[in-house]
Amino acid sequence: MPSNFDQPWPVRDDIRIRDVQAIVTAPQGIPLVVVKIDTTEPGLYGLGCATFTQRWKAVQTFVDEHLARLLVGRYPGDIGDLTRLASYSGYWRGGPVTNNAISGIDQALWDIAGKRAGMPVYELLGGKVRAAADTYIHASGRTIDETLDHAQKLIAQGWRHIRLQMSTPGGGGYGAPQVPTLYPDAPYRNGWSARDYLRTTPELFAEARRVLPDNIELLHDVHSRLTSKEAVLLARSLEPYRLFFLEDVLAPELWDRLPEVRAASPVPLAVGELTTSLTDAVRLVREYGVDFIRSHVSDIGGLTPARKLADLAELCGVRTAWHGPGDTSPIGVAANVALDVTSVAFGIQEGHLYNEATYEVFPGALRIEDGWLRPNEAPGWGIELDLDAAARYPAQLSGHDEWAAGVRRLDGALEAP
Repeated sequence: MPSNFDQPWPVRDDIRIRDVQAIVTAPQGIPLVVVKIDTTEPGLYGLGCATFTQRWKAVQTFVDEHLARLLVGRYPGDIGDLTRLASYSGYWRGGPVTNNAISGIDQALWDIAGKRAGMPVYELLGGKVRAAADTYIHASGRTIDETLDHAQKLIAQGWRHIRLQMSTPGGGGYGAPQVPTLYPDAPYRNGWSARDYLRTTPELFAEARRVLPDNIELLHDVHSRLTSKEAVLLARSLEPYRLFFLEDVLAPELWDRLPEVRAASPVPLAVGELTTSLTDAVRLVREYGVDFIRSHVSDIGGLTPARKLADLAELCGVRTAWHGPGDTSPIGVAANVALDVTSVAFGIQEGHLYNEATYEVFPGALRIEDGWLRPNEAPGWGIELDLDAAARYPAQLSGHDEWAAGVRRLDGALEAP
């Protein structure tokens, strides 16, 4: 039988959805959820990313026990109708579990559509407005020198955009190794100090601008750890170092303060990876709280809503920077890149380096080359799923690192992550 990418599939309307299942695999130790939709046409199936890595079991159950019985027997070409049906059928709607499950359906249907048309998904979106998506990658270390040494190695490998994260004493740092506390006699000795973070972060970027090539764009992720006033203080202290963007300065509970923070910030703000609906993301863009919208595409429901969001961003002068770390599956990366190369609003794409086991599970998965991501030219996403390989890397239910559960201040109080 020809390869899944080697033959034109029929476009007749008697094709039906035969089976829907969520497959969970962890080839890099991070649970990835992929929805596979099989059709009545032999060999014709689609793959979609539904990865909510901290609640993967809930998403898997939602797909297998609820959405599958809703969709089997229906025509796979009605993408908008089927995703709305999945969204509204439960009455209470929204949230990351629901939207990731729907995203898996949505992206799998787009994959099927591309295969039936004999086109990559990006062509179905109108074709390219750029040849490739530039990416940023993460450099980290315990000290300034260690962080910048890592950055220099990444620059030598071709990256032009580097996110810098340095350890902050205590257990509340993000994106870098934990280092011993400066306050061993505090009530919570591994607590995190915003004061120390506001003091040391500008020191990191001052040295970065001294030793790194001047044309390298620098980024930083606060990871929702500051108040609105602290966010303004940090942004102003970083002004001399020309950051490409400053990410997630406020927790979602404080997003109504973003417009005032953005108005006072000389540094572009990137926010949105914690949006769990298209409506949440639209508010950030429409109310001018962000310079870059950072949504995790599967958390807002998939390619279909993300495409609408990109169009709104273009109209509002906001750029996209889709969330894309290790808890995005290769199918999710393909969806990100399809949006990146077809949207005028594109700003930057977060990059992640998969291990070889991931490419074993997902043949055809995209690889970053010299800092660039390019879409596959094969129909659909151009990515397969090796079920036998996926089964060799089972996901595990486990506890979470403290940073995922929240930040402990020095007095032991729990703050939002």
